[in-house]
Amino acid sequence: MFHALGDASRRGMVERLRRGPASVSELARPFAMSLPAVVQHLAVLERAGVVASHKVGRVRTYQLVPDGLVPANHWIVQQRLPQEKQLDRLGDHLATSTPTDKEH
Repeated sequence: MFHALGDASRRGMVERLRRGPASVSELARPFAMSLPAVVQHLAVLERAGVVASHKVGRVRTYQLVPDGLVPANHWIVQQRLPQEKQLDRLGDHLATSTPTDKEH
């Protein structure tokens, strides 16, 4: 999933899909790349479970997978917890410490 989100173009497509489903052509509009390149980027996102697609006639539409980003968020939260606990302990220590008297 992090590989899929590591590319700025793919992140831009995900950001656009937050507003709702979009066709490949619509997703390609803001990018200076060919439709096949956009489709390749979308395939990476689809394999990662971030987006899903369906085809009606010749139009393929993509949408975000509900909770598709939850695994990445869960991993990030797990990585933050140890550092937050250390900072909490430091904050507690600083709050209970008495300042040194520098006037003497």
